[in-house]
Amino acid sequence: MLYYLFNFLDKQFDFPGAGVFQFISFRASMAIILSLIITTVYGSRLIKYLRYKQVGETVRNLGLDGQIQKQGTPTMGGLIIIAGVLIPTLLFAKLENIYIILMIVTTIWMGAIGFLDDYIKVFKKNKEGLAGRFKIVGQVGLSIIVGCTMYFHPGILVRQTVTGALPAGSSVQTEEVYNKDGQKLIRVEKSTGVHYANDVKSTITNIPFYKNNEFDYAKVLKFMGDGYEKYAFAVFLIFVIVIITAVSNGANITDGIDGLATGTSAIIGITLALLAYVSGNMIIADYLKILYIPNSGELVIFAAAFVGACVGFLWYNTFPAQVFMGDTGSLTIGGIIAVLAIMIRKELLIPILCGVFLIENLSVIMQVSWFKYTKKKYGEGRRIFLMSPLHHHFQKKGYHEAKIVTRFWIIGILLAIITIVTLKLR
Repeated sequence: MLYYLFNFLDKQFDFPGAGVFQFISFRASMAIILSLIITTVYGSRLIKYLRYKQVGETVRNLGLDGQIQKQGTPTMGGLIIIAGVLIPTLLFAKLENIYIILMIVTTIWMGAIGFLDDYIKVFKKNKEGLAGRFKIVGQVGLSIIVGCTMYFHPGILVRQTVTGALPAGSSVQTEEVYNKDGQKLIRVEKSTGVHYANDVKSTITNIPFYKNNEFDYAKVLKFMGDGYEKYAFAVFLIFVIVIITAVSNGANITDGIDGLATGTSAIIGITLALLAYVSGNMIIADYLKILYIPNSGELVIFAAAFVGACVGFLWYNTFPAQVFMGDTGSLTIGGIIAVLAIMIRKELLIPILCGVFLIENLSVIMQVSWFKYTKKKYGEGRRIFLMSPLHHHFQKKGYHEAKIVTRFWIIGILLAIITIVTLKLR
């Protein structure tokens, strides 16, 4: 909203300083600052309100050190994360941008599912919360919205070079032109000559360790012979459903000890903000040989607000936690990360970038599967880990949760660096 106000003031009255709102870097900086203020200043007020309403965490005794002391700690703190994301986005982003619209829908949608789950746990005194099948239905519903919009919306395009390439640091001028067949091209004029590109609908995405770092979902069905391209949407939609469901559940599972999910998500958010910036910058995208996605740079503002909300929430969520985010926060965080990665065509980097979520998810799957298998075969269930998810395994081994969280953060930083490095690996 402020973007439109200052844009109007700049054009109509040449208002001093109003022009800075044209820069993504300035608006992203303002978004992260405002998000930090919202989560830190109003976070304490939310905690007091939750305590007043006796919205406390119900803790099952699993024999973990310091677990019982957390009984009654305010939960549903994810509400302040949602506010810290949405308010700066509404103020500083271009609200007609389809990518921003999708991220706002994602935040509200996943926040509503998580809130309903927490509400049932806290106020209905049902420890199971929202039934798992309803969570899956909600996640699949969001996936269908995102997948259909990505595939059919005319404003979601990728730019493909027709001739030539843009060298790093080039000063370019662009204009729309048409070829003899009436196809719209982007004419790029610079010192090395004239080059052409066109913005097209495509199911191409970036993938590491692969030729040109590009992968087309349609080619999954290439074995079917001619006409396989018409099934590209079905393949793309399946990937979207799996990614959103897996990442949102991964964030939910990771949120088991103070600050783990929040800090890890902040690291992932910083990485996604960087990837969104380079994907939305024509010169840098060409230099890195990754897809240039017109208008996607606006996602940097949303990612900055997301990072600010996570870091601000850590003020109260680090050990010993004064508030828990609950499913209101964890499901929202996971959904945001998944959809943001899909928007900038970096979703296939998620197994690396979200490696902490992945190993937490896998530890649960392995533990449950092995227990059921051994119980059926030997009549007695056996375990791979002392307890799952993985962070509880280390707690059982006697590690303090603050040390576990710090080491998982370090692993998250390492994975983020590897993710960025893959952009130049072919």
